[in-house]
Amino acid sequence: DGALVIDKPQGKTSHDVVDAVRHLVGFRQIGHLGTLDPLATGVLVLLLGKATRLVQFYNGRRKRYDAGFRFGFATDTYDSDGEAQGSDAAPALEAATLEQFAAERVGRFAQMPPAFSAQKIKGLRAYELARKKQVVVLNGVAVELFEYRLKEIKGSIARFTIECSSGTYIRSLAHEMGQKLGCGAHLAEITRTAVGEFSLDQAVKLEELAEA
Repeated sequence: DGALVIDKPQGKTSHDVVDAVRHLVGFRQIGHLGTLDPLATGVLVLLLGKATRLVQFYNGRRKRYDAGFRFGFATDTYDSDGEAQGSDAAPALEAATLEQFAAERVGRFAQMPPAFSAQKIKGLRAYELARKKQVVVLNGVAVELFEYRLKEIKGSIARFTIECSSGTYIRSLAHEMGQKLGCGAHLAEITRTAVGEFSLDQAVKLEELAEA
């Protein structure tokens, strides 16, 4: 019974990790404090045994990310797994401009989720409709950014540190900033560094857990 902080590897779904841990510990009573996309790495908090009851108390906890936005073209999924929308513009990025755009977004606002998201429309997931090339109409969701800070620029990739409320789509932040610059952008890399008080320095990799 307790919390297990996993450093999720890239390319694995959160469900893959839960299944792997169920196999290792030998029982099925495992919950989590928010999933990560396959592209993402970092903090995936699992609750085992009686600790699964704590899930209800963590829905509103803040989350922290280190994210890399690739500027030059947008994608239909808003991340690097999607299809490119247009040719690569390869823009020259200015730190002052990106810092200004980021600062303007700190606070509460209604964020538009990606069409490729798990939001439901008449009982269907939005991504199910988007994959069929059907029009997806979503409503904005209230989110809050507590920190949105530029860390560095390397070529066409700008890296940010972001602290946000639960339910915030970092992919949408990347897409929006690309729209503001007029060159398109998508989420190229992302690591979740904290969920509430659970942080990356507490996390173990699956292979380390298996050895233990």
